[in-house]
Amino acid sequence: MPRRAGLIDTTVSELRERISTGQWPVGARIPPEPQLVELLGAGRNTVREAVQSLVHAGLLERRQGSGTYVLSTSEMAGSMSRQLADARQRDVVEVRRALEVEAARLAARRRTASDATTLLDQRDERAAAYASADLEAMVATDLALHRTIVRAAGNPVLVALYENLLDAIGENIRFNFVTDVHGHDSHDALIDAIITRDDEAAVLETSRYLTALLGES
Repeated sequence: MPRRAGLIDTTVSELRERISTGQWPVGARIPPEPQLVELLGAGRNTVREAVQSLVHAGLLERRQGSGTYVLSTSEMAGSMSRQLADARQRDVVEVRRALEVEAARLAARRRTASDATTLLDQRDERAAAYASADLEAMVATDLALHRTIVRAAGNPVLVALYENLLDAIGENIRFNFVTDVHGHDSHDALIDAIITRDDEAAVLETSRYLTALLGES
């Protein structure tokens, strides 16, 4: 029995790793059980119990006749998502401003060459998504860009806080695109400020577009 419990724990850890690293992003359907058995090199029962464990933890969700989907990146993110389910969009933007302004400041000071390359690529992907008017791509590319800025800040506590609010932030981004409350912001000036290590400009740009979302001057 201890050995079987250990196998389940190992399988849970491997599944969790794929979720937390974004290999299986929130909203994605994970491979069906036969493929998981082959992928993880574990028995069918072990895989089934590991998946069920993550369903109970709130990371996965079974949908009848459709499969199993990633619901959240962590137990805390799932808990936060449930608590923020009825949050006002204004409240979410205010929290975003508190986190993203400091993230932009730190990213401008600490970004690596790899961060700069990623930001430029994501800026172009975001622009292409907007040009295509593909809402799902617009949301995904905008969220990816902001996550990269937060990670470039090099503060693990800030990253953890932001990652655990991803569901609420993603829904806020979707809301902003759907309502088009302030028009399209390419974020070009923000990316340029981070790449040129101009932390003051990075702060001003981030504060500007989030303040505009709040309808403040």
